[in-house]
Amino acid sequence: MHVVPIEKPDEVNVIVGMAHFIKTVEDLHEALVGAVPGIRFGVAFCEASGPALVRSSGTDEAMVDLARRNALAVGAGHSFVICLADGFFPLNVLNAVKAVPEVCSIWCATANQVEVVVVASGRGRGILGVIDGVAPAGAEGPEDAALRRSFLRRIGYKL
Repeated sequence: MHVVPIEKPDEVNVIVGMAHFIKTVEDLHEALVGAVPGIRFGVAFCEASGPALVRSSGTDEAMVDLARRNALAVGAGHSFVICLADGFFPLNVLNAVKAVPEVCSIWCATANQVEVVVVASGRGRGILGVIDGVAPAGAEGPEDAALRRSFLRRIGYKL
């Protein structure tokens, strides 16, 4: 068992998940461009049989390269990594990603620094889970709740 850090700049959001078929990369691509016009992203999918290649696609070559490097580092069969360029957020595409028929699960969708916990056996590698960001520093108090509510309204996610 070991931990694989996801390489990404702070402004890049990432989605890590599991799927099950070679057409996953194309279907994820279509779901992402259909969800947000002009989205800049890269997606990479680790095949688990046949030639066992990392398949990749996207609309931004730097994001495609980043997703591919991360998928190769994780190296878990049927896993995928989506890297969203600055200004594009998982919140805007997550339902579209989850609706792709091949998608089995989502491990994380975040702007935080992420580490993927991977286990290896004689057959291959699998994801046990992810470490997303840092541990809580305490519980929210009334002032913290007011700041949260204010922030969500300021950025337009709540009325």
